[in-house]
Amino acid sequence: EVRLVESGGGSVQAGGSLRLSCTVSGFTVTNYAIGWFRQAPGKEREGVSCFSRNDYSTYYASSVKDRFTISSDNAKNTVYLQMNNLKPEDTAIYYCAYTSLVTVNEIWSSAHWYERWGQGTQVTVSS
Repeated sequence: EVRLVESGGGSVQAGGSLRLSCTVSGFTVTNYAIGWFRQAPGKEREGVSCFSRNDYSTYYASSVKDRFTISSDNAKNTVYLQMNNLKPEDTAIYYCAYTSLVTVNEIWSSAHWYERWGQGTQVTVSS
């Protein structure tokens, strides 16, 4: 069974940085994608970024592009989300999620397509 464990959340002031980690285990295919999502109180879950192990493509929501960077350490089965220049509106619970789909370019931001989810990690940005 695929399992995802997130870490790295916390509290920072606006303009600060955090790096989230998502370690994946139990997968049986080598091509998969890991997405990062976030959910703020009273809001729907939002796709933030995605890394495709199939072709190493990366995807970003417009709200985080040029501030967040997704990367992967395949030897550690870990996907990172480096978040710079954080803003109060980035405050949310951040989740990583796994999909075995090979092609994700059109669906990466839709939670519907992900099969396994991590437990979430809180990110709080104060002004």
